[in-house]
Amino acid sequence: MRVFFKQFCILVLVLSVASCSMFRHKADINTMPVGALYQNAHTSLEKGDYAAAEKAYKRLIARFPSGKYNEQSQVDLAYAQYKDNKPDDAYSTINRFIKTFPTHKHIDYAYYLRGLINFNRTTGIVERFVEQDQSRRDQGYRLQAFDDFSQLTRRFPGSKYAADARQRMIFLRNGLAQFEINVATFYLKHKMYVASAHRAKYVIEHYQRAPEAGDALAILSRSYKSLGRDKLAAQAREVLKLNFPNHPYLKDPNWPHFASVWKRMVPFVNHH
Repeated sequence: MRVFFKQFCILVLVLSVASCSMFRHKADINTMPVGALYQNAHTSLEKGDYAAAEKAYKRLIARFPSGKYNEQSQVDLAYAQYKDNKPDDAYSTINRFIKTFPTHKHIDYAYYLRGLINFNRTTGIVERFVEQDQSRRDQGYRLQAFDDFSQLTRRFPGSKYAADARQRMIFLRNGLAQFEINVATFYLKHKMYVASAHRAKYVIEHYQRAPEAGDALAILSRSYKSLGRDKLAAQAREVLKLNFPNHPYLKDPNWPHFASVWKRMVPFVNHH
């Protein structure tokens, strides 16, 4: 009986200490000065405890509605939400920051982070059936990301984030072009030649520097030929020959072969 009572007392003591510790932690967030609170949030962020970081940053922003800590906390909060796989919250937070502090010293990073958020919302598979809503949403995010990175490189060409943003823009441009090629191929496969020609022309007009421009010219030539527009088909083929002399369509008039075209993927991957 005495042993049981001793163990019971130890258990009560442990629970009491834990309860007091939890209470002190909660009290700290609500009472600690701004510098300490920011450090608390930053430490959680560095440790990868994004939920705790988000909670602390939000508390700081609420308690201290102005000042350098508030401004930096908004950027850090967006990053914590981004890393915690909350893209909608992260986008809303960083977008609000950009609108509120357009001349902030770290505004270039804000544009870069906004681009990353949209960049990583894409699934990376552009060969889904074109009717699916998800594919259209993915394209929308790619377009938004491209625009975000474009704004960064245009407004802040000397930013340390500009070089990476340009590389991502090339990657996104090629992915956008490939998506259009896949749609054009889908139409071509189903003998919807006007639609396939329209999509091919769109790639040539908007993504002429992308490698997929060669595929667009080939699809355009084949579409015109199927429509009986032989002169236009020959012109498209000549432009293809001039710019992409090794394209498979020049040797194989049946390119693309539909049995294998849907197996291709653009390697969209998550970064950071």
